[in-house]
Amino acid sequence: MKEMKVLLVDDEEEFVKALSERMKMRDVDSEVALGGEEALKTMDEKLPDVMVLDLKMPGIDGMEVLRRAKKAYPGVQIIMLTGHGSEKDEKEARRLGVFEYLQKPVSIEQLMKTVTEAYKKKFEDAMSAAAFAESGEFDTAKEILDRDKK
Repeated sequence: MKEMKVLLVDDEEEFVKALSERMKMRDVDSEVALGGEEALKTMDEKLPDVMVLDLKMPGIDGMEVLRRAKKAYPGVQIIMLTGHGSEKDEKEARRLGVFEYLQKPVSIEQLMKTVTEAYKKKFEDAMSAAAFAESGEFDTAKEILDRDKK
């Protein structure tokens, strides 16, 4: 498999930079975005495989980033990581196609496991779609690639 590209999005600069460092110690490089607007811009420039996204941020919040990201890039796997979410937020995030919804604090081991699972799902979906496209079943391939798109 190719090297995983991860985008970490949180308005708490110290938290997100520390998280990036902890991932780097586990041989996973990541980009950091300090808010929703920066996240969307970064996605346009360097499309990630997996995004770890905070829910509550000033300006463009995590739910709106999730909505826009899934519309523009349905293959990106998004993990919502929040300390301020509710059951209603989780239900909405799942409806919009979030891969997983985690509450802060989360152990780095649990987060890394979830990031790896999300990456594997993206990779497996892409391989499956390619196999269908190669056999001429383009509608099925498109359905696989768009299944998370709402």
